[in-house]
Amino acid sequence: MIKMPKQPTVSDYMVTTIQSVGPDMTVKEVSKKISESNFHGLPITQKDYLVGFITAKELLRFTDRPDSKIREVMKMGTMCAVPEMSMEDAMRVLFRYGLRNLPVIDKKGKLVGMISNIDIVRSHIERSRPAKVMSVKTFLEQHNDIHLKMVSGDVHLSEVLPTQKEVFMDELIGRSYELKRGLNEPLIVVKRRKGYLVVDGHHRVMAAKQMGRETFNAVILEPDNYNVTLGLERTAEKWGLRSLDDVKIIEGSKHPFIEMTTRMMDSGEMAKLSERLADSNRADPE
Repeated sequence: MIKMPKQPTVSDYMVTTIQSVGPDMTVKEVSKKISESNFHGLPITQKDYLVGFITAKELLRFTDRPDSKIREVMKMGTMCAVPEMSMEDAMRVLFRYGLRNLPVIDKKGKLVGMISNIDIVRSHIERSRPAKVMSVKTFLEQHNDIHLKMVSGDVHLSEVLPTQKEVFMDELIGRSYELKRGLNEPLIVVKRRKGYLVVDGHHRVMAAKQMGRETFNAVILEPDNYNVTLGLERTAEKWGLRSLDDVKIIEGSKHPFIEMTTRMMDSGEMAKLSERLADSNRADPE
């Protein structure tokens, strides 16, 4: 009998550090709190019980009533999830009703977390990761006549051996933004006698280094023969790459991904977007 893999649930991905507002706060106070947060709306709670959800768009309707209490203008109740709900079902709720965030409540109706579109994306990236790892594993085994065992663990950045000589600053800013919001996609590395050779994840690991992190989660491929020199090692040696300090950060041109996704924006708009991301990173320390 084939054992089906466990489906990820909301409890696996929900954020448990939650900002909320109270029904006795004024429209002006709640507007200020939302504008100073990274969210488009916040849950309304009373004694930890979820009673509603208020968005910036809804508050715009009451700009002429800044001193009114939220309980006077709010809609009672809101859509919500429970910790044991599957991520697939949470995704359907967010998608069907055009929501960005979904409060998560326990059996008593108390707010215990929040699930967002970002968490949905994170769960799908992590679920697609095994196929990418297997593709890399198969390629390396076939081209180097070795067998690789897969394990998961943290690698120290001081032991990371790059195989890419350049990274792009604009992509580093974006990766830092993702890391701070929990999109910790693992690296793919190959274990060597003296460190870990990066196969996939140079921008992620360089962003982590800039943020002051000491370790990073990785899928580690362990070879059965350490005497075989991999093609990636020869390339790294040719380029003089012995640590992350040897990787050059390019500031004058765009990463291909950024180039593609911002092709409809002029250079001024792109500069403003990058600055907003950078400002958000600086204002949201870990």
